[in-house]
Amino acid sequence: MDAAAEEKFLDQLLEDLENDKLVLPTLPEVALKVRDTLEDENSSLMDVAKIITSDAALSARMIQVSNSPLLRASSPIETVEAAVTRMGGNMIRNLVTSMVMEQMFQATSDVTDKRLRKIWEHSTEVAAISHALTSQFTKLQPDQALLAGLVHDIGALPILSRAEDYPELLDDEASLDRIITSVHTTIGAEILRKWNFPEELVNVAADHEDLKYNSENGPDYVDVVIVANLQSLIGTDHPLTKLDWSNVPSFTKLGLQPEVSVVDMDETNANIEAARAALG
Repeated sequence: MDAAAEEKFLDQLLEDLENDKLVLPTLPEVALKVRDTLEDENSSLMDVAKIITSDAALSARMIQVSNSPLLRASSPIETVEAAVTRMGGNMIRNLVTSMVMEQMFQATSDVTDKRLRKIWEHSTEVAAISHALTSQFTKLQPDQALLAGLVHDIGALPILSRAEDYPELLDDEASLDRIITSVHTTIGAEILRKWNFPEELVNVAADHEDLKYNSENGPDYVDVVIVANLQSLIGTDHPLTKLDWSNVPSFTKLGLQPEVSVVDMDETNANIEAARAALG
């Protein structure tokens, strides 16, 4: 795709986003039901359990996670009711949303499918590292950090969906990369606003590529995802690995040395593996 066509595609994308004409992904119904039930003061955790139980695959995952090292359960959990009681509302909301997120990374073409799988794999890696970093180095909620990692690149989805109508763009990997890099943060933030996600997660989608990001009262979830994102790239030839990470404030906020790979730290590695397992 030539530069003029690329710019035209980008301008149309942003114009459609501004005018509410860009088709954004929708949160899976079970996640919406769980969230709405948790926000209903007339509902209980047992009502939430009924919703989860209606989805056999989700029920199995919830029980599996309840018994995983991620939650360090002191005794085995065998029912969804026991799982939701153990977890509490906020954790249930975050984990259910995390568990159904993969459903959204679906494509109608082989090229896009390959791209979406790559984004999902990267997102789960960042989510697992985010969970481990939050557990060890902050007072933030690890389950919220897990979700933050999963949705940080969500803005790429509508771009790839739109690109399926432009074969010349799908065949031009460099051009597609530039477009995604340019606007996925803007689109991602808008998606999370539409989903009524908390502002701290909207900020993750908007700011995770800003290596100069300097939180006022950090570390916050943006700091966590920035560091997790960079750490996930260690050992690759990604352009970000060529930069001097000592100038990235988020490392300081977390009390970490940029040159240290947290993935290789024993306790952190165990936490990352537990989160990976929880995400399937």
